[in-house]
Amino acid sequence: IDYIQFLHKEKKKQEEEVSTLRKDVMALKIMKVNYEQIVKAHQDNPNEGKDQISDEVKFNVFQGIMDSLFQSFNASISVTSFQELSACVFSWIEEHCKPQTLRDIVIGVL
Repeated sequence: IDYIQFLHKEKKKQEEEVSTLRKDVMALKIMKVNYEQIVKAHQDNPNEGKDQISDEVKFNVFQGIMDSLFQSFNASISVTSFQELSACVFSWIEEHCKPQTLRDIVIGVL
């Protein structure tokens, strides 16, 4: 009788596992269809990417933003102790990483 109960529990576990695997398979099939649609859309519009910005221009903009941030960071950080460094870093982040400040930096670089 104990063995029969054990077998019933095992069967129930296996049925639950099969159900979970079926759900996973269904989710993967849906994802596959979605990715196939994305690929088809990109193949149908091959000229879509011609107006993209070059990597060099992107890098130059990124470099300008980072240079500006580093200069302000370097000017306001003190490394005499770890505690002072931590306080300076948090203070700098609060002051120079506000959305409006970052926006102004980006506009200045562009």
